[in-house]
Amino acid sequence: MFKKSVVTFIAVLLIASSAMAQSGQTGREIAPFHPVTTYSIVCYDSATGQLGAAVQSHWFKVANVIWAEPAVGAIATQSFSDYRYGPLGLKMMKMGKSAEEALKGLIASDPSENVRQVAMIDVNGSVVAHTGAKCIAEAGHLVGKNYSVQANLMEKNTVWGAMATAFENTEGDLADKMMAALEAAQAEGGDIRGKQSAAMIVVAAHPTGQPWKDKLVDVRVDDSPEPLKELKRLLNITRAYDKMEAGDVFLAEGKVDEAAAAYAAAAELAPGNLEIQFWHAATLVSIGEVERSLPIFKEIFAKDENWRTLVPRLVKADLLPDDDAIIKKIVEQ
Repeated sequence: MFKKSVVTFIAVLLIASSAMAQSGQTGREIAPFHPVTTYSIVCYDSATGQLGAAVQSHWFKVANVIWAEPAVGAIATQSFSDYRYGPLGLKMMKMGKSAEEALKGLIASDPSENVRQVAMIDVNGSVVAHTGAKCIAEAGHLVGKNYSVQANLMEKNTVWGAMATAFENTEGDLADKMMAALEAAQAEGGDIRGKQSAAMIVVAAHPTGQPWKDKLVDVRVDDSPEPLKELKRLLNITRAYDKMEAGDVFLAEGKVDEAAAAYAAAAELAPGNLEIQFWHAATLVSIGEVERSLPIFKEIFAKDENWRTLVPRLVKADLLPDDDAIIKKIVEQ
């Protein structure tokens, strides 16, 4: 048993070493010049099995430094980022190595580990982080139960502690807790350079075989003066469309009352979103609640006439009743 474990561990080290060698990394390699990420979090919800990661940076398009895979783990790689830590770390965890073993193997094969900052978590509760000795101050990390927070290039060395406190004391799902951690970092001063981009992912507990379904949250802000505010807005819209999609499912199952309720909840989450409001109104019509739909249609048409034009086109697609009187009543709003 021991021999088999040693052989397996050597194998994963060889995978990491080979991958880095094939991509040109040698002992004399000069580390990338630009420090990409500033603060991030990786986490696991033991109740739901979901995994998540989130990040903010004063750098363009920071989303490519966070990784997560259902039933495997989540990774953030930052400071002078080596993006290979993401796919290689997940591959090693998928082979059965813990987050700690995976990170240890990657660091051992990386001659530039002293400028890396990496955090990994797996579905078995193993969580580990590494802050290289040459990461730009203020830099550090804090590992807690089912999460790790890490930061570099901070204005203050209190950032990662504030992130941990916010994560632990915030109610809600992983996305809520990660958002709170990012906001706490910014409130503590954040990146000494400022802010530019942010991203968040949450994956399901188990892979479905349909990757587009496995990512429950996948939002990113590539360039904004207020990336966290924009990220939070996109998170809210994500939840609104989740409700809308739930309404679609209910409607397909003939559960029209449940569909109407789901569409109404979506409209409440994203007030002013004409797309969501329109399909809420259309669903009301489909369940015979025409009078309830009319004020919604009226508000939509007042803002954009193209939605009025769309109404009669939906009859042929069986999305509105083939009833001239009803269609006329709607378009006259």
